[in-house]
Amino acid sequence: MNYNGFFAAALSQLKDEGNYRVFADLERHCGSFPNATNRGNDTGDVTIWCSNDYLGMGQHPDVLAAMHDALDKVGAGAGGTRNISGTTHDHVLLEAELADLHGKEAALLFTSGYVSNWAALGTLAAKIPDCLVLSDALNHASMIEGIRHSKADRQIWRHNDLAHLEELLAAQPLDRPKLIAFESVYSMDGDIAPIAAICDLADKYNAMTYLDEVHAVGLYGPRGGGIAEREGLMDRLTVIEGTLGKAFGVMGGYIAASANLCDFIRSFASGFIFTTALPPAVAAGATASIRHLKSSRAERAAQKAKVTELRARLDAIGIPHLDNPSHIIPVMVGDPVKCKYLSDILMRDYGIYIQPINYPTVPKGTERLRITPSPVHSDADIEHLVGALETLWAQCQLARLPVAAQ
Repeated sequence: MNYNGFFAAALSQLKDEGNYRVFADLERHCGSFPNATNRGNDTGDVTIWCSNDYLGMGQHPDVLAAMHDALDKVGAGAGGTRNISGTTHDHVLLEAELADLHGKEAALLFTSGYVSNWAALGTLAAKIPDCLVLSDALNHASMIEGIRHSKADRQIWRHNDLAHLEELLAAQPLDRPKLIAFESVYSMDGDIAPIAAICDLADKYNAMTYLDEVHAVGLYGPRGGGIAEREGLMDRLTVIEGTLGKAFGVMGGYIAASANLCDFIRSFASGFIFTTALPPAVAAGATASIRHLKSSRAERAAQKAKVTELRARLDAIGIPHLDNPSHIIPVMVGDPVKCKYLSDILMRDYGIYIQPINYPTVPKGTERLRITPSPVHSDADIEHLVGALETLWAQCQLARLPVAAQ
């Protein structure tokens, strides 16, 4: 077999379909996010409109100071796995902060949100005898891979369809172990799960619940605990999973749950046992970010205002975007080639970076520009973005919504 030829052909097909992904070589400006320099072929300054650093906490002075302090005090790396090299004190402090954030007995850190889902779901479903996992159809790839890795029985319920979920639950013996896995905010469409109703079904049919809050922690609730905190439901969830790499502005993932469940995952999950721990400076930065957002609502309020403003401006010119109750604004294009073209022109001619979202991240025919306004986007940034989109929509003869129907 011509291995290199096989790789080249597969990549060529991706390019022909308009689904080949090109990385933007960006250098963020410390202290002035969302500004960055494009270090690719067309060097110049750009404004980032698609970052998951939703609140700009990756640039916050408290976070940077905590990271500098930890780096100067204990050095760069963790030295290896926590089992072999020891747990640094910054990890202990961070896990305590996360447990408090979610009202749980304990929390457990991982190197990323992907790994936390893969390791926790994979371990729970594999180790609990005869466990059935009921997974929402739009769950993240990390959840899907964890469930697959467990080799446990699994059933997929239609996205946010409570009737379908209950139908699947009712068909099982009441005493069979069951785990309902779902997200709070779904990152591509921006819709939100009916958490309370899912918890009601879990109680009725003797199931555990596993909630992925990665696109909600820091952003919702009086202290940034997520949608479950906002709705007063944290105590009803078996496991809350989150990330430190989005609204908290650093990196890493975690679960928060009972002390026994966290200890169980710590003791049996290969994705925790055999990997090097987060650098202490990262843990310290995350702790500072969480502490700040627990007490400050200013960032959340400012972000909400920016999201509302941008939605209204897009409505006023008929740019189609999915209506949802979250902070995510998916501007719908519906064609992979046009979506990539729009992204390229926005970067080249307008200094605006919005990554195109194409298949397989979203279904074919639903390609989009996923926009995430933050409190650090200025009124001038919004004006420039709206003007650019209006011009490009006209140039490309893309469909608009009737303004009167908005």
